[in-house]
Amino acid sequence: MKKIMFKDRYGLTKAVLNGTKTMTRRIIPEIRVYFWRSGRQKANIVGLQSQVLMVDYSHVLGENLIYCADSKYQPKYYKGDEVAVAQSYSDLNESGYVAPEWCEHSCESSAGYKNKMFAKPSLMPHRIRITNIKLERLQDISDEDCIREGVEKWMDSYIVPGIMEYGKNNVCFDTPREAFANLIDRISGKGTWERNPYVFVYEFELIK
Repeated sequence: MKKIMFKDRYGLTKAVLNGTKTMTRRIIPEIRVYFWRSGRQKANIVGLQSQVLMVDYSHVLGENLIYCADSKYQPKYYKGDEVAVAQSYSDLNESGYVAPEWCEHSCESSAGYKNKMFAKPSLMPHRIRITNIKLERLQDISDEDCIREGVEKWMDSYIVPGIMEYGKNNVCFDTPREAFANLIDRISGKGTWERNPYVFVYEFELIK
């Protein structure tokens, strides 16, 4: 079983588990392939065909052909997948969750005790189901989707989730898009929003 991780620092795992976050965007790295005589060339992303990412190198090869992108650029999750929501064993302990099948892994010497990257998907108590996948540019996000991504409304403003110092450190914004732009820069690095990369958009529902 696959697992998926959300940033605890901004309360995103909690938002998934309480059902308020039902969408996530994952950035597609810039695709470059080495061609003899032409060197490393950037691919033009065409779109998704049956959930497969396609690219166009006709500007290099001089042929009007569409190619399947390398496997490392393909979506990690597909429509219908049931995916474990990653949590560290210590977080599960603190939340009061107890299950005999993973108790033996919950000791402090376990790699997944503090770092959910090493937690076993089969031991995670919560699951989501991928209900849709699409391809778009990061800045194509709608206000509605910003809310589905976890942006919270507070009075007449919108805030980066998980940040309680409202109005400080540029976390209080006039629109959902401004709040999401700040959030994605915090998660993926400053300048990500401005760069406007292609992203896989995963819609999901909490099933467990």
